[in-house]
Amino acid sequence: MPDTFPLTPRRERVMLLTLAAIQFIHVVDFMLMMPLGPQLTRIFGISDAQFGLLISAYTLAAGASGLAATTYIDRFERRRLLLILFAGLAVATLGCGLAPTFHTLMAARVLAGLFGGVLGSLVQTIVADAVPFERRGAAMGVVMAAFSMATVAGVPASLWLADACGWHAPFLALPAVSVLIWAAASRLVPRMTSHLAARGATTSTVQQLRQVLGVRNHWRAFALTVLLVFSSFTMIPYITLFTTTNLGLTTAQVPMIYLVGGLATLVSSQLLGQLADRWGKVQTLRLVALLALVPILALPQLGHWGMTALAQVLVVTTLFFVLVSGRMVPGMALVTSAVEPGRRGAFMSLNNALQSGAMGVASLAGGLMVSRDAQGLLQGYGRTGWVALACTAGALWLVGRLRVVAVKPGA
Repeated sequence: MPDTFPLTPRRERVMLLTLAAIQFIHVVDFMLMMPLGPQLTRIFGISDAQFGLLISAYTLAAGASGLAATTYIDRFERRRLLLILFAGLAVATLGCGLAPTFHTLMAARVLAGLFGGVLGSLVQTIVADAVPFERRGAAMGVVMAAFSMATVAGVPASLWLADACGWHAPFLALPAVSVLIWAAASRLVPRMTSHLAARGATTSTVQQLRQVLGVRNHWRAFALTVLLVFSSFTMIPYITLFTTTNLGLTTAQVPMIYLVGGLATLVSSQLLGQLADRWGKVQTLRLVALLALVPILALPQLGHWGMTALAQVLVVTTLFFVLVSGRMVPGMALVTSAVEPGRRGAFMSLNNALQSGAMGVASLAGGLMVSRDAQGLLQGYGRTGWVALACTAGALWLVGRLRVVAVKPGA
């Protein structure tokens, strides 16, 4: 595809679907570790806190990588950098599948985080560069549907594969699929160079960072991202542990949580994107964030209410996936629009670094808040819900203070 904007509707749709496929691999690679918690803690003989560290290793590495990317991401043509990072992620994921010990797996996860941390922000940057603000909510809904597809198909299929062939198998299958997606992206994602002219050839790395960090509106966007992510990842890594130890679900039933929740979010992410474009992104984010408090506070209480039937658990976890992930559709449409195009790559890399860091810190914080009692039940999970409530309240206040920078597509 040539570097020509605006894209035709067909080219735009093909580009978004291709980027969604890349995000699908990226998200499955990241999410897969969380439902494998019961297996990994048993196989490697590690504690829940060590498992939280395994999750955090990826996110903290992604944060460091995203921070470093602010110095170079806007200096390169978008598609070329996308393909390099995606190839690196595939190789790192292969390393996870070949890891024989906990420590080698940890090292492979760090490597995957180094590539994945920049890849996610670059995908969002490409969407923001190519799609005008008035359609960006729907565009983000398409790309973020990758999260839904990951939970619908990627994670359940990977868990069934892990159950049948061992935990290594999913990490070997993902790189094979990545080869096909990489080939498609090399042909279907357009070259994007207009940001190079907008950035200015004489801008140094130090000047680039100063220009990104020197804008108060950028800090509001960063804070909004951190609050939304922190309110999610104090809880998400421990859903599988909580539902299997406290609610009595079997490892064979766990994929149903992700299958049903993913199917629901596959539809809801599209609808929320369209609603954000029509009704307003700020209003949509506030509504969804308020509704998300219901499953956030209800999930840790299921055991206390005696709700252990699979169908009852699925109702709450599905609402959790739909509403908690749904906040990010209007949220990322707003965040990507808080910066001018010439600084967007560096801005999104720094935003993604903070997002990844927030995931890592939140996972560690969640691990410190939970513990096991004498019967092996998870205790303290309810505390994570109250942390999520406080972060959500901060996000609701902050979103109204964010300013949108309106620009034409491709600029």
